[in-house]
Amino acid sequence: MIDIEEAGSHVQDATSFHFPFGEHIDLPQIYGFQITKFMVLEVVAALLMLMLFVPLARRMASGEPLRGRLGNLMEAMLVFLRDEVARPAIGRHDADRFLPFIWTIFFFVLFCNLLGLVPWMGSPTGALATTAALAVVTFLVVVGSGMTHHGAVGFWTGMVPQMELPGVLAIVLKPMLLVIEIVGLAIRHAVLAVRLLANMFAGHVVVAVIVGFIAATAPAMFALWAGVTAASVLGATALNLLELFVAFLQAYIFAFLSALFIGMAIHQH
Repeated sequence: MIDIEEAGSHVQDATSFHFPFGEHIDLPQIYGFQITKFMVLEVVAALLMLMLFVPLARRMASGEPLRGRLGNLMEAMLVFLRDEVARPAIGRHDADRFLPFIWTIFFFVLFCNLLGLVPWMGSPTGALATTAALAVVTFLVVVGSGMTHHGAVGFWTGMVPQMELPGVLAIVLKPMLLVIEIVGLAIRHAVLAVRLLANMFAGHVVVAVIVGFIAATAPAMFALWAGVTAASVLGATALNLLELFVAFLQAYIFAFLSALFIGMAIHQH
């Protein structure tokens, strides 16, 4: 029988990296604070972003046009996020102020997703702690941008739809509507975290289970094991290609919803 807990280890945080043939690297504690595998992978994702974009930014700041396939690819992705995500969701007048955040959140989620496809690494976005932290950051940006645009009081009162209500009904209904809107705001960002978590977690677990069939049928006859192995390898390969697409898709969805929530905070009812 396949051990589901073992199958899901790729999307579980740990205090060490485990490699084939029993090799593993234990992560240290720093002043009593335990470093975990996902923390290391998140730092790796951030360093990869710096290594990729700092030289490109310096080249663009110097006025030199981008050359090469990588530079053109990054430029195309950045322009797409600006023209097809940020500006339609936030508005052309305000979008450029939030582009650094949208670009950063997209590529950080993307790089974390792609690291999850590397054997014996792990998927930080398959852990609730990571996706919840990203959702909290988005929530703070949304609330901060709304309060900056409308004022500390105007943002919260502006969440209530404008309705012509008699005095008594207004006293009763408007506080209720404000509470409902605040709860809805929190739920939207909670769903933002759970959506990314569920998609990344499910994909990795399904791949692990399919590969686990190879070990599960090892004690059986050779013909059965060979057939299951061939089918499992083909299935895992197809699902990994699908996971590559999902890595880009979920990064896009997270960035798009973040931009949409920012636009809703700035342009209220």
